[in-house]
Amino acid sequence: MIDLIMLGTGATMPTPERGVSAAALRCAGRYILFDCGEGTQVALRREHVSPIKIDLIALTHYHGDHIFGLPGLLQTMSCLKRTDPLTITGPEGLEDALRPVLQMVGELDYEIRLDRLDSPWGTNMRQLNTSWPQGAFIEAVPTEHRVPSQGYSFKLNRRPKFCPDEAKRLEIPVALWKQIMEDDPVMPVRVNGKVLTENGRIVRGIQLMGKERKGIKVVFTGDTLPCESILQVSKHADILIHDATYGENSQADEALLWGHSTFEQAAALAKSANVDQLWLTHFSQSMRNPADYLGNATEVFANTVCSYDGLTTHLEYSNE
Repeated sequence: MIDLIMLGTGATMPTPERGVSAAALRCAGRYILFDCGEGTQVALRREHVSPIKIDLIALTHYHGDHIFGLPGLLQTMSCLKRTDPLTITGPEGLEDALRPVLQMVGELDYEIRLDRLDSPWGTNMRQLNTSWPQGAFIEAVPTEHRVPSQGYSFKLNRRPKFCPDEAKRLEIPVALWKQIMEDDPVMPVRVNGKVLTENGRIVRGIQLMGKERKGIKVVFTGDTLPCESILQVSKHADILIHDATYGENSQADEALLWGHSTFEQAAALAKSANVDQLWLTHFSQSMRNPADYLGNATEVFANTVCSYDGLTTHLEYSNE
């Protein structure tokens, strides 16, 4: 259903082992790119991610290690004959931050749409490209960094099970069941072109569904201190990808000063949010081997991973 791909897991500047901030989420053959640090193009090629199929670039903030890969990537998309519009989103200041980038790349063969995507209900990915499945939503979440910043919560909602017994009771032909399951559940059910009613009330698809089922949720924080907004949106997430710039517990004051998190702090938030798995990222270049500090996180939250460039996983719906 969903693939997660870490493209750059370092902070501030790339090293031979790590690029700077970028990650991709794949669903139904389409992509969201979270941040676009220097070297993202190379990482995309290495992980066989087609720039043509990226529908949204979701920027967490406008520091260089999160956006310096944009000019080259945008030009490459044009060289590859992209025609689909590309949406770029980010926190406050999006237009001002992207103005010099767009001036730099010049005229492109496709439309770039700058959109804050600030609906309180999230944004339906099908509004960006109809290839996305029903129930795919992204929501921006305010974070706490030194500049305006935000993380993102991606959800792939799961439809309730269809109730064939109810459909039979209402004498809905079997040939219509699949369409009803695929339609928006608030839409009226139509039989032979006519809206179906019962006792004078319109029958809607939701009436043919059982109880809600758990979907898939992934949260990407960008640079941030541990904060309440991320805690709340991460509740029961399948994967939380969290800033972990500092490995030592004793670096909490430094993390506070620069608007970042330690391994231990990220793990404490993941534990409180009851996530399935925590991926640490955005490691300071001063850490030669972030895995050496992993114990500071796993002592608090056992299911913690030190991410690395190229780390990939596949997520499916649970068997509920």
